[in-house]
Amino acid sequence: MVWSGLAVVAAGLFLLRVWAAWPDAPGGDELDRVILLYSVLPRPVVAILAGAALGLSGLLLQRVLRNALAEPSTLGISAGAQLAMAIATLFAPGLMVFSPALVAFAGGALAVGLCLLLTWRRGLEPVSVVLAGMMVALTATSASAALILANGDYLFSLFIWGGGSLNQQSWQPVLSIAPVLAIGFIASILLLRPLTILGLDDRTARSLGLAVDAGRLGMLALAVWLATTIVAQVGVIGFVGLAAPALAGLSGARTLARKLVAAPAIGAILLWTTDGFVQLFSGGGGERIPTGAATALLGGPLLLWLLPRLRMMEWPTIGQAASLARRTARPWVLVLAVAVAVLVVAGLALVLGKGPDGWIVANGALLADLANWRWPRILVAAAAGGMMAGAGVLVQRLTGNPLASPEVLGVGSGAGAGLAALFAFNAAVGLPWQFVAASVGALASLLLILAVSARAKFGPERLLLGGIAVGAACGAVITAVIALGTAQSYALLGWLTGSTSQTEPSHAVVVLIAAAILLLPALLMVRWLDILQLGAPVAAGLGVPLGRARGAVVILAALMTAIASLFVGPLSFVGLIAPHMARLMGLSRTRHQLAGAVALGAGLLVLSDWLARTLIFPYQLPVGLFASLIGGPYLVYLLSRGVPSRA
Repeated sequence: MVWSGLAVVAAGLFLLRVWAAWPDAPGGDELDRVILLYSVLPRPVVAILAGAALGLSGLLLQRVLRNALAEPSTLGISAGAQLAMAIATLFAPGLMVFSPALVAFAGGALAVGLCLLLTWRRGLEPVSVVLAGMMVALTATSASAALILANGDYLFSLFIWGGGSLNQQSWQPVLSIAPVLAIGFIASILLLRPLTILGLDDRTARSLGLAVDAGRLGMLALAVWLATTIVAQVGVIGFVGLAAPALAGLSGARTLARKLVAAPAIGAILLWTTDGFVQLFSGGGGERIPTGAATALLGGPLLLWLLPRLRMMEWPTIGQAASLARRTARPWVLVLAVAVAVLVVAGLALVLGKGPDGWIVANGALLADLANWRWPRILVAAAAGGMMAGAGVLVQRLTGNPLASPEVLGVGSGAGAGLAALFAFNAAVGLPWQFVAASVGALASLLLILAVSARAKFGPERLLLGGIAVGAACGAVITAVIALGTAQSYALLGWLTGSTSQTEPSHAVVVLIAAAILLLPALLMVRWLDILQLGAPVAAGLGVPLGRARGAVVILAALMTAIASLFVGPLSFVGLIAPHMARLMGLSRTRHQLAGAVALGAGLLVLSDWLARTLIFPYQLPVGLFASLIGGPYLVYLLSRGVPSRA
């Protein structure tokens, strides 16, 4: 009944649009007739077909991987397809003329293939797959943003289109999507039995005579084909592939056969309705937000509502596959060694770089000149990396969840949403107001996910999914402001990539002072963090003021994330990687882990910033891109060994 009502609403919005575009006279203006036939009428058909294809793709991915978190966006398929199209547009435009769908499929297939390769040893455990997908998507998004910034207006329209705009100029997208959807749906029906068996554990599936690996790869290819076809035609549209299968189950579709019908239908209705509202609220200057961003903006709250009601598929969890970390006998000696290594890296970043004649070691007068440009970047990267890592330790210890971090829980994106909201009103605001806006956004995001988590008693998987929901909703706000195409858009896009090229000495002083002020209280909270992991009753019995302790930790983590993200952007996994690196080195106690993680985070971002400015000199690359490239594989290595079930 609900979906029928939404379909009626979508149809009503469509009729309003047709009425507004209908030629005034029977003879009519030829231009009005062309707009009606080739823009207004194809648009709802594209929305319906795209929503259905994404719903089917999400269902196939979730079924084959037995992973309720899987969908084209969380596995990096959409981001990989968009990056491939950006690269082809720049370096092989003939491929885009020949077949943009083929280019998108290659990018999406490479992304999901990388996710599978990184997590195959863990048996495609769901949270590991999604973390690998997030890292792939993070790297692809950062690389796409770097290409856009490097090529200005030539590629900026690609970013706006990539936000999921359903504006149409012909029936060609309908003719491209319809056969792919038909083939995908028919193939899914014909392969219903293998799909059903793939939902079982691998041993049972093999005992029933199914070639599990071949069947899984074949169905994954079908799902990627469906998703990348949509990316090639209308851009990136998130959350439909995640929400539609979940809503199908909640709507009463219990068997796979019913879900194969319900998920595409619900996906079609969701996207059609969302696009109807986007058109309804568009002003005279056109749409203010792409439909893909609006879908994520609506899908985030929807997913948070779904989480307590969503049944996660059975699979060994991170905690069940855990292995205990070793403990070093001399933790402070190890922390000191890491700190010395960071100083060495910082020293190299200060004196070693590239010039017109290649690599040079600066000294004397040259070093004095270059130092004024380099030392602010080094200090900002070190302080921001240390704060991001410190916030990661605080969040992981507070939640008892080794997968929690400012990036995974959407806190960095929340800071960006606050910054985007500020830029939407005034792009010329100073650093203090930017700090306030970023802090409010980060704090609101973290409080929201922790409040929902505490109320619903989420485990690690649901907390991760909730973070994805919050991050996607905040990302939609950022995309909406960038899509305006104004000066604010370029400022926000530059921030999104994590560039430190515009860092000034005053910025370095501010962020260094902020790091000192915020990290010192964090070190004083280690006793609270140790006790909070034992559970609320035990902590209260030991005299810990639960409300004040949790509130102080949350505020501190949010402030550190906001300041760090303000200067280096949100696109890094330092807050997730550095705590695990410290633990793997033997720094398992809270005090030692915090100190070691701060040093490791600082070193990781200093190294990333140095590579970003030297690798393809004289061009600058995103810091976040290198942070994910350096730390991402290491995190997957940690996951392959088993992450402790409690932080």
